[in-house]
Amino acid sequence: MLYMSPDEDNKICAIESIQDLLVSIPLLLPHTVYSQFLPVVLLELCKLLRRVAGYDDYCLYKLCRNSLGVVVKDSKAMNIFHGGDDNRVMIIALQDLFPFVAELASELSRGLVSSMESVSKFGPSTSDVKDFRAFLKPLKAAVVKYQVILPLSNCIFTCEDNGIRFLYVIFDDLLTTLVMCLKAIEGLVIEKKENGGWDQYLVILKELHDISKLYQGGEEYFRTNLKDFKRLLCHLIVRYAKRGKDYGWILDQKDDINFEARRHLVMLLSPMDEYDDIHEMFIDRSRLLTESFEYVANEEPKRLRGELIMEFKDEEATGRGVLREWFFLLSQEIFNPKTGLFVACPNDPRRSFPNPSSNVDRLHVEYYRLAGRVIALALMNKIQVGIVFDRSFFLQLAGKNVSLEDIKDADPLLYSSCRQILDMDPSAVDQDALGLTFVWDINESGSIKVAELCPGGKDMIVNSSNRKAYVDLLIHHRFVASVAEKISHFARGFTDIIGGEKNLKMFFGSLALEDFDRILHGNESDICVVDWKAHTDYQGYLQNDPQIYWFWKVCVCKISTFFFFLMHQTIQQLPNNLSFFNSGVVRVVEEMTVKQRKALLFFWTSMKYLPVEGFGGLTPRLYIHKSNESIDHLPSSHTCFYQILLPVYPSMAVMKNRLSFITQDHVGCSYGIS
Repeated sequence: MLYMSPDEDNKICAIESIQDLLVSIPLLLPHTVYSQFLPVVLLELCKLLRRVAGYDDYCLYKLCRNSLGVVVKDSKAMNIFHGGDDNRVMIIALQDLFPFVAELASELSRGLVSSMESVSKFGPSTSDVKDFRAFLKPLKAAVVKYQVILPLSNCIFTCEDNGIRFLYVIFDDLLTTLVMCLKAIEGLVIEKKENGGWDQYLVILKELHDISKLYQGGEEYFRTNLKDFKRLLCHLIVRYAKRGKDYGWILDQKDDINFEARRHLVMLLSPMDEYDDIHEMFIDRSRLLTESFEYVANEEPKRLRGELIMEFKDEEATGRGVLREWFFLLSQEIFNPKTGLFVACPNDPRRSFPNPSSNVDRLHVEYYRLAGRVIALALMNKIQVGIVFDRSFFLQLAGKNVSLEDIKDADPLLYSSCRQILDMDPSAVDQDALGLTFVWDINESGSIKVAELCPGGKDMIVNSSNRKAYVDLLIHHRFVASVAEKISHFARGFTDIIGGEKNLKMFFGSLALEDFDRILHGNESDICVVDWKAHTDYQGYLQNDPQIYWFWKVCVCKISTFFFFLMHQTIQQLPNNLSFFNSGVVRVVEEMTVKQRKALLFFWTSMKYLPVEGFGGLTPRLYIHKSNESIDHLPSSHTCFYQILLPVYPSMAVMKNRLSFITQDHVGCSYGIS
């Protein structure tokens, strides 16, 4: 009555009272009372405001509706729709929520249409999407309680009540509008025009996907509508997906999105950004593995997820570059077969697999946990370490079975033998041509031990009917049982960083092995100097300065010593005579080796393996700075900022000589100053 009063003071008093009510009641009342009392008050208040004010005073009505949505979404208050704990009292009927869901769906549709009309128009608001999700929650819970028939053609349901038909109509209408909008904005995405409302598309899609799962055939219908928008969906993921949100509905169909989108989503799994802790490490290079173990293996995971500060003892360098170097060196040490923790695959020495014959004492297996933590931290810090996993190792981390085809690289001899057993003529196998029983040989510290693959295995002869079971058991014991404890410790270490076993399974289950290779190892291609040069800027130098010209020339090739003298003699004419070198008079006799380029890259950036995108994937960009140091000095670097400091060398011969020093492995990491 006060609100409807023609007296302006009365109306202001009413508005302030309503606002005070919404803020104060949750703070003043016990939750047991609040959860029973407030929903009724808010529901009635929303109805009254909608009737007497509606969009004329939309802010007040929206504030009230938002407060009701918060209560509705509260899991502790969900019993208000189901008759309370004793099932005798229903505080709010589900039908009471229908008008709110309907009007919010209409608002979202209007926002979607607005977002496709112009990049200057804002799309669906965050608050509307939030309220829509809140009011949907009890409706979705109610639908789960009832059996539903395929709703795609005739919308036939077994129950007319509890919002089943209503929810499907909302789903179908909103999906139709969204698909229309996706068609319209695809061109804007191609033109790289951004719109503030597009960040809500993924949230709305998530809700529509959840609804689709409630109906037989609904999920297929949902995905069919989106099948033509793979490129656009990937753009929205990379641009707008945020940490802490649930993107399992996308990762469940990982083939529907590209590598960049999959990588972005799995990288969001870690709760890394939630912590502000700093973890400092001071490590002796000569005791890299043991001292790293002390700093990492027993530290609280939340501290490791914070900022890592790394410094090698007796060295001045610190910063991001030193951290990258530490990750690289430590990973190489952990996965070095000489360390004994992992073995290399015979068919692909780059790939590693837990060593079945390694020691199994408690301290030793804890090193596998260290390995898991280090790899997860490297991934979360976006550092490529040049390591790749064997397929059987990767599959077990994803919680998947290991088959015969999965061991091809790890044990080619066993693979070949098992394949021959399976392909042999059945009659030959049944004549005991194999001479095998269900046992296998275990190498323990150099001695061979015979173990049964199953109870009574030594008395079970392999024949045509059980040979597949024999092969499956052999693979299980060789690649699963023998390393189960080690993989378990590795997984535990990985889980410490990524935040839960569910995230572990989702991380590895959402990627193909090739995806994981590209993320962890980095770019497999040789370093391209053209790409390198295209993504390098200059400070103090100009692109056409002779020192810059010489630098890239040295990176590309080695020059015949016959011409060093000639170049030295003509050094004074070089600035005005650069065409002399471009003319082909200076002949290239030998390209700089891949190893030397990697050493130069390592000196410059503390990395030997580039991101998948190549130099374009580095942030910040590379820089060549003019150094005021004497020409007798070697170049130096700020590895954390991707900067190399280059003195003004007087000739290409001098520059080549200086670069030759820093591209040697034993000094390549010794001159960086940060």
